[in-house]
Amino acid sequence: MAVRGLLLVFCLLLLARRALQQTSSNKRNGKKDSANSAAIEELKKQINDIVQELNVLKEQQALQTVCLRGTKILGKCFLADPVKKSFHAASEDCIAKGGSLVTPLTGDENDQLYSYVRQSIGPEEHVWLGVNDIVTDGQWVDQSGSNVRFKNWETEITLQPDGGRSQNCAILSTTANGKWFDESCRAEKASVCEFNIV
Repeated sequence: MAVRGLLLVFCLLLLARRALQQTSSNKRNGKKDSANSAAIEELKKQINDIVQELNVLKEQQALQTVCLRGTKILGKCFLADPVKKSFHAASEDCIAKGGSLVTPLTGDENDQLYSYVRQSIGPEEHVWLGVNDIVTDGQWVDQSGSNVRFKNWETEITLQPDGGRSQNCAILSTTANGKWFDESCRAEKASVCEFNIV
């Protein structure tokens, strides 16, 4: 990928040089030919396209680096952060890295997340999920504000969620085999960021 990026930069420089040569040639000849203006505009468009493609390649390379440090699960990369922080701080850290707090969409994904957390952070840890009911109590939404369709609340012993207005953020518990609990958003927990693979 790095070689392809270098080739794109080299092509960009060649196109810019050609455009400058055409501009200086036109000035010497005193001609402001519309055909040359159109060619220059086309070159500018090509340069912009190359820059955009280069940015996409940089993003893909960064994502692959994340996947190498974390794990790939069902079209996503998960990256654990064992540093304990509040829900909002953990969410902001994930966003700054280009991802979001993990939100399992299926039972299988939840099970794989549970296994990954046990291996990467520890067998007796809890991690923040990208799920909360901060706006409307009892209406659990993901980080985009969409209603959560898959839920894995612990319901056999403690009938989760049970915290009312004082516990508005969700955690995944490794001690409860990947079941979810509601928790105060101010509590400090480890976290896992998820990144969609393009």
